[in-house]
Amino acid sequence: VAISGAINAAVKGEDASYLHSAYSKYPIPIRLEAASADKARIEQLLLLKVRSLSGELIAMKDLVSIKVSAHEHSIYHKDLLPVVYVTSDGAGRTDSPLYGMFSIRAKLEDKFPNMEQALTAQPENPYVDSIKWDGEWQVTYETFRDMGIAYAIGLIIIYLLVVAQFKSYIVPLVIMAPIPLTIIGILPGHALWGAQFTATSMIGMIALAGIIVRNSILLVDFINIEIAAGKSFREAIIRSAAVRAKPIALTALAAILDALFILDDPIFLGLALSLIFGILISTLLTLVVVPVVYFAAREKEFC
Repeated sequence: VAISGAINAAVKGEDASYLHSAYSKYPIPIRLEAASADKARIEQLLLLKVRSLSGELIAMKDLVSIKVSAHEHSIYHKDLLPVVYVTSDGAGRTDSPLYGMFSIRAKLEDKFPNMEQALTAQPENPYVDSIKWDGEWQVTYETFRDMGIAYAIGLIIIYLLVVAQFKSYIVPLVIMAPIPLTIIGILPGHALWGAQFTATSMIGMIALAGIIVRNSILLVDFINIEIAAGKSFREAIIRSAAVRAKPIALTALAAILDALFILDDPIFLGLALSLIFGILISTLLTLVVVPVVYFAAREKEFC
């Protein structure tokens, strides 16, 4: 028991005590563990000492004998066919496993050009040697695929609702024109913060579509009200940006301030960055793009 406990402590580590600090909510463990280089060397592990019943410390090399043998591996099957699972993880500047996965995939293609490498579905012929890339890649692919579909469906629903409101097929396109402008704020915002574009970032991008459309509707609706009141089309366009700028800016500021409270959350950081930078940039551009595009789309009708 003493020998196995010493090896386990050296290889896996063992908490010897706990450090209590006024600045830490939980006790900080003081962990004893061998250096990574020593774990790979059997000679270093044999130098570990264990205490005998008499209290004497004895080196492990005097108590054990080394026997080299093959490790018994489990035999896995999937769909009644033999399969081998290879797992790995990545670290470093580009710690996303996708970079390492595509690098290995390219090298395998060069070395085994006839071997099938399936990315999103099972290999077509399971009776020949093939590779199915899975794990975090599969989760990432399915997550962004489903969110992309949800984003597209949301845009279609928004378009139909705006068509029903304004009785036009062109005006909704003008109103939705600033939606792509959110990317101008979202992607540089993540880069400036040093954060990765995650699933929560995509959720924030989807939410921004509704916020930006609301701002555009305020502008277009104000233009129509001004025209109905007898103003010229050009004057109504100019007044829309001037008059509606303040309420649109205050609404955007309120949304940005709300998002500031989740900036320190590692899970919802992407959501906060998408909302903050997306709203900041798209709001400024909306006040310019929507009046200009609306003027270009309906100039012949009113002028």
